[in-house]
Amino acid sequence: MSILVYVEQAAGKIKKTSLEAVSYAYALAQKTGEGPVVAIALGTIELQELASVGEAGASKVLHASDARLNAGVIQAHASAVAQAFHSVGASTLILAKSSLGDAVAARLAIKLDAALVSNVVELPRLEGGFVVKRSIYTGKAFADTTITTANKILAIKKNAVDQKTEGPKAQVEPFAVSIPEDDFASKITATEQATGEVLLPEADIVVSGGRGMKGPENWGMIEDLAKTLGAATGCSKPVSDIGWRPHHEHVGQTGVKVAPTLYIAIGISGAIQHLAGVNSSKCIVVINKDAEAPFFKAADYGIVGDAFEIVPQLTAELRAAL
Repeated sequence: MSILVYVEQAAGKIKKTSLEAVSYAYALAQKTGEGPVVAIALGTIELQELASVGEAGASKVLHASDARLNAGVIQAHASAVAQAFHSVGASTLILAKSSLGDAVAARLAIKLDAALVSNVVELPRLEGGFVVKRSIYTGKAFADTTITTANKILAIKKNAVDQKTEGPKAQVEPFAVSIPEDDFASKITATEQATGEVLLPEADIVVSGGRGMKGPENWGMIEDLAKTLGAATGCSKPVSDIGWRPHHEHVGQTGVKVAPTLYIAIGISGAIQHLAGVNSSKCIVVINKDAEAPFFKAADYGIVGDAFEIVPQLTAELRAAL
């Protein structure tokens, strides 16, 4: 049976998290003997971009090009993916855990009579069943979940999978979908989108600042370091609350939860709400002049000192080395 992967796009580009999901599906196919891996992409996307999904492990991409699907209307996406699932004879659906993915997956679990496991971090164990390891309690613990249904939906946690990049280009096929008008009853009338060279939810490196930056006029050195590293910029909740930075940069339990390879926290004390949004990062570096700042307990590397001296020096050294 095929493994189907629902891939998300933004402005015509396939999201990195979705490519990680494709790579997970490829590894799963190698382990279970299922396959091939087929991706379903929705909306307006160039042929070359679709074919590049093959590099992550898909042999074929089904493309439902209906422009109405660009907006990410949940019900319509769920209907389209369900039709693709039945069309390719899949028993497993893989997707990235995301705000859109979570909503679509929940509806698909009903449509496909499938078990849904979210925040998946590893390939399943097959001895004695189909046992999936998932992250719980905002990354503080793990749980093993056994799936007993014939159909399965797995939502993959960001950065839990190494993205495959050496595969051949995928075959792209048009896919005609029949979506009831009722699925478009909900309309997205406006979208407030984060801007910047690197968007926070997709970033592999994040540089964040807190109240230790003393004011918005000092954010230039955060942005300089981020630009040098090809990183996104973030901030703590108090910083966005007082208007130093836009709310879409707020990282934490009530803001954007990130899981980059590298998270650099500058002038952030490390309140538990902030830690809950970053503790899935593979490496955390903390820069703070307060040696007793709670963040140091969660850090892989810590620098005690004045950020206004350390960060410009760090940026200069990185520019010379990169």
